[in-house]
Amino acid sequence: MDLRHLKYFLAVAEERHFGRAAERLNIVQPALSMQIKALEAELGGPLLIRTSRRVELTEAGKLLQAEASRTLEQVEHTRLAVERSLRGETGRVRIGFAGNAVFSGRLMQDVRSFHHAFPDAELICQELAPQLQHEAIQNGTLDVGYMPDYCPDHNSSLAYETVGEWGRVVVMSSEHPLADYESLTVEMLANEPLIMYSINDADSQLDTQLRELLGDSLNIALRISSSLSVLAMAGAGLGIALVPAPLAQVTIPGVVYRVLNSKALAANLMMVSRRNEPSAAVLAYLHHTRQHGLFTI
Repeated sequence: MDLRHLKYFLAVAEERHFGRAAERLNIVQPALSMQIKALEAELGGPLLIRTSRRVELTEAGKLLQAEASRTLEQVEHTRLAVERSLRGETGRVRIGFAGNAVFSGRLMQDVRSFHHAFPDAELICQELAPQLQHEAIQNGTLDVGYMPDYCPDHNSSLAYETVGEWGRVVVMSSEHPLADYESLTVEMLANEPLIMYSINDADSQLDTQLRELLGDSLNIALRISSSLSVLAMAGAGLGIALVPAPLAQVTIPGVVYRVLNSKALAANLMMVSRRNEPSAAVLAYLHHTRQHGLFTI
């Protein structure tokens, strides 16, 4: 007994007439009659009582009508569910983020837009340091990562897309002598105690660039992994920090931000994913983000 037999039988059971059922199925009546007879032979007994004017159901036929209806409904439900899954309308997307992804608004924009377009897809977001995101995407415990381009050596199995780029600002206590300037140069940072992100975290490239620009006058006083901790320590007067411009939106008492005149020390935001991604939901997220996301600068 296959699904076609059930579909044919259900049409006859509902129409109570072979001619109308055949017309509904878009087949000729003799072919329909042969299919119903084959079904009855397979099941071992009559399902229909045929008269010259009408078709009635036997008790077995009534039972089959109920069961066939449920079966075909379930098949249709399964078909639609699988099609939706293949289109990425359902499933799970695990997203990691750090730093500029939140302060720039890019993460919220992408997640909000995707959720509006694919409301039944599950989105899981968690804050992770860039290095941890990188590792998690490689080992399959994370699908998409929003992170600065902290490492010049990209993994060939991953895709890297720049989705934002900004200048940097210098953050410090309002009582710091440099707070009197509206903008600063890199040279003005010489010998100043700097609060940097932890090595192998967001800005290991920044370390290298500052060493090239400042040489022996580079003075790294603290290394901290959290952006808010960096702002807090700078505000406490323990040093100054270079942070991406979007962080200047964060208002903290006693903390001031000053523009850094250096295009060489720009900050960026990358979206990282697997090149050979098997999940339709993740592919849908990436495609939607590429189509609807805005490059922020």
